Amino acid sequence: MAGHSKWANIQHRKGRQDAKRGKIFTRLIKEITVAARMGGGDMTGNARLRLAVEKAYDQNMPKDNVERAIKRGTGDLEGVNYEEIRYEGYGIGGAAVIIDCMTDNRTRTVADVRHALAKNGGNLGTDGSVAFLFKHCGQLIFAPGTSEDKLMEAALDAGAEDVVTNEDGSLEVLCTPPDFAKVKAGLEKAGFKADFAEITMKPTLENEIKGEDAARMQKLLDALEAIDDVQDVYTTAVLEGA
Repeated sequence: MAGHSKWANIQHRKGRQDAKRGKIFTRLIKEITVAARMGGGDMTGNARLRLAVEKAYDQNMPKDNVERAIKRGTGDLEGVNYEEIRYEGYGIGGAAVIIDCMTDNRTRTVADVRHALAKNGGNLGTDGSVAFLFKHCGQLIFAPGTSEDKLMEAALDAGAEDVVTNEDGSLEVLCTPPDFAKVKAGLEKAGFKADFAEITMKPTLENEIKGEDAARMQKLLDALEAIDDVQDVYTTAVLEGA
């Protein structure tokens, strides 16, 4: 996202997520189930599961829902067996899009993703066609007005790779995915709670899209996110006035 609009874009994204809370619960349950299946049900030794559970509680998911999802993942309860799939493609103006899915029916999912892209002016790419435009990393974003010097000191002490100051005054702490939980905990211990924190695919370049094209790109992103099997959508597009 462009520096001048970073904070506005983050708040817009959070607002859209809050409006889809029911779908967020479904996606978090899938993530917890898969994390437990792959790494076991003990959160102390399964960082991915711990992060998924923390995110679920941040969204006020009931504890019973979380525990059932873990048990389905470990096989203590019967449940659907999901597999993870990543699709890559292009949106308006050639903006890159990554679509991460969890599904029990690969044929259905690829058809839904291809349809959503094609109907809204995009197209599906091949594996690796756009992934090189993104960096897999932990990202924690702090509001304008946060002390840059104090945050930088705390972030480096916690094991972060970098602290970026955006033009709008917001601050980003970046780290490797394995260090995310440690960095987040270290910053919170130092008194810094991020307004937005996740392991993400951060674009290494951006496509600024304005006006009607921005509205079309937003419609495409909404169509992808509305697909039940889609977990996350990442894009190089920065939307102005969508």
